[in-house]
Amino acid sequence: MYKMMDVSTLALAMLLPLSVSGTAQAQQVPQAPNLSFFVTSNSLGKGGDLGGLAGADAHCQQLAATAGAGSKTWHAYLSTAETPTAKAINARERIGNGPWQNAKGEVIAQNVDDLHSNNNKLTMDTALTERGTKVSGVGYTPVWHDVLTGSQSDGRAFPGNMNLTCNNWTSSEFGKAELGHSDRRGLADNEFARSWNSTHQSRGCSQADLIATGGYGLLYCFAQ
Repeated sequence: MYKMMDVSTLALAMLLPLSVSGTAQAQQVPQAPNLSFFVTSNSLGKGGDLGGLAGADAHCQQLAATAGAGSKTWHAYLSTAETPTAKAINARERIGNGPWQNAKGEVIAQNVDDLHSNNNKLTMDTALTERGTKVSGVGYTPVWHDVLTGSQSDGRAFPGNMNLTCNNWTSSEFGKAELGHSDRRGLADNEFARSWNSTHQSRGCSQADLIATGGYGLLYCFAQ
């Protein structure tokens, strides 16, 4: 004689393949093979304390992975100042050779020199997050267009006696941070307001100071 399966067992057997299939679909990661530049969609939340360059790079890597570009090596566009035990590090030397594309496939610069010239294609419409969204800039509330760089306009570090890197990205209490405007706009229309990487200093290195200045502790991330 055939043994009848009770209703609850039968229902579970029918739903199980759907559950497994649904879980597999939920775990799929979108693929963005051409993504090689973005502004972080969120910050680490500790002001200028990023855990040093390694912590900043890890943040870029993690966000890139969520966008399907985690197979590349990602670095944050940050400089560090010279110390008694270490030489300065220039942001421009950490990001590879280019060209770099945003989440929509638009090329924002062909190479390092192009990126640091007036010919780069960075605007509010192209300096997008890893999700392909715009960063809230001038004309929006809140304004989060200040991006941490610690760099001069040519992408190099400031002299070691100027703490514009929040103690080389390890402090939320000491120093200030040099900032760029992701939308290349400011209250005044001048060359400083239009700089994507070296516009002005933050009030301090705490998260509250970064927000008060017009940012949120966001970073530029580049694939090498």
